[in-house]
Amino acid sequence: MKRKLSERQKCILATIREFIDEHHYPPTVRDIQDACDVSSTSVVDYNLRILQREGYIRREAEVSRGIELLDGSGSRRDVISVPVLGAIAAGEPLHVPPSNSWGTEAVDNVDLPTSMIGGRSDVFAVRVKGESMIDALVADGDLVVMEPVESPANGDMVAAWLRDQEEVTLKHFQMRDGMVTLQPANAAVEPITVPAENVSVQGRVVGVVRTL
Repeated sequence: MKRKLSERQKCILATIREFIDEHHYPPTVRDIQDACDVSSTSVVDYNLRILQREGYIRREAEVSRGIELLDGSGSRRDVISVPVLGAIAAGEPLHVPPSNSWGTEAVDNVDLPTSMIGGRSDVFAVRVKGESMIDALVADGDLVVMEPVESPANGDMVAAWLRDQEEVTLKHFQMRDGMVTLQPANAAVEPITVPAENVSVQGRVVGVVRTL
């Protein structure tokens, strides 16, 4: 027989269920902390352990969204772990190491719904710095999810490596007559126009994870 839950545990369980219903993947510990106004993530963790012990949830504690409701909701089959490969500028180009070493090692991982990446298996994410893409609903601090691509279509939002400057920037891609224009989505920011041979596209945006 399951023991009676505290009000906090009821809130946590309801939050997990509501979050899964809305997003189709489980919340993080911090999501639960914020929703239930809990003082610390350690308190959330303590109560999650009780919910697991009492048979309400199954949990992989080392995975950021590793919570599954044992009534069949929130299966992790709909979630994939994506590597976060650092930061990218959405403003002035950001100086980064040479392109042959850029993005080769993940600094973090984020769990995302498989529906966001459309069945792709080789995606990665980078953290946005700056607001030159704000009118495309990409804000400072957001994560952009990207697929590797070398030949984007005009209009794609891409991570573009500027060879001469050894810098990478997030912009809309346009190529015409051997020249590439990296177009911001912010009227206050000037586009960057360079010869096509000076640009190497590292990836194309396939999804955005808002931080707010």
